[in-house]
Amino acid sequence: MPEGDTVWRACKRLDQALGGQELTETDFRVPTLATTDLSGRTMLEVVAKGKHLLMRLSGGLTIHSHFRMDGSWHLYRPGESWKGGPDHQVRAVLRTADWTAVGYRLPVLDLLATDQEDTVVGHLGPDLLSPDFDRELALTNLAAQPERTISEALLDQRNLAGIGNFYRTEVCFLLGLHPWRTVESVDLAAAVDLSRRLMKANLRHGAQVTTGVDRPGQRTYVFERPGKPCRRCRTTIRTAPIGEPPRERVSYWCPTCQPEP
Repeated sequence: MPEGDTVWRACKRLDQALGGQELTETDFRVPTLATTDLSGRTMLEVVAKGKHLLMRLSGGLTIHSHFRMDGSWHLYRPGESWKGGPDHQVRAVLRTADWTAVGYRLPVLDLLATDQEDTVVGHLGPDLLSPDFDRELALTNLAAQPERTISEALLDQRNLAGIGNFYRTEVCFLLGLHPWRTVESVDLAAAVDLSRRLMKANLRHGAQVTTGVDRPGQRTYVFERPGKPCRRCRTTIRTAPIGEPPRERVSYWCPTCQPEP
């Protein structure tokens, strides 16, 4: 699932290409927006809120999308072949004179008034990648449920926005935290600060890296490495689901480096 840094990079590319440009044609391929025509409006800016993507248009409208598991926006020059997937996976097409933005497999795609954005992102906690990130509020939110597992607390976007399973897993490893450790037994400030530092560092890369080695197969410590030896102690990495359905996620950990509490 794309996480906050992935969405941030997508927003930056879209904003650089479309920001300030007039939409010459729009094509929405979802039932609720099938007859919507936004041509003639100007794309004012594209911004990220956690894992949500907001395209703000002139006239006080916002196109809201969320990638969930495998959604994405792709940019193409006029006449360039689209390579993001088969045509039946296209959910939106936005054209300007210089670019075509194509939204693939977007499970969330809607149009709302810009002054009503809080109806879709108002529940989010402080955005880790926001320049005005409210660290104290994030810590307060996390501490509000002391008996919850740190894994579930970090993933809850109501506490702080942007962390997904990748960062949750890697942060727990780097801090030596067993995935089932409770919030009250964890240094929350260390978890928040490390999460933000890793995400900000990866804004410069096309890949998510926590080991410092940006090569295939060497970018992570435990994430998606079940049955493989820990990079630190060679203990076999374990995996198991954590959380309540339908929000459970697969967790990865080293039993030696992240001992049970």
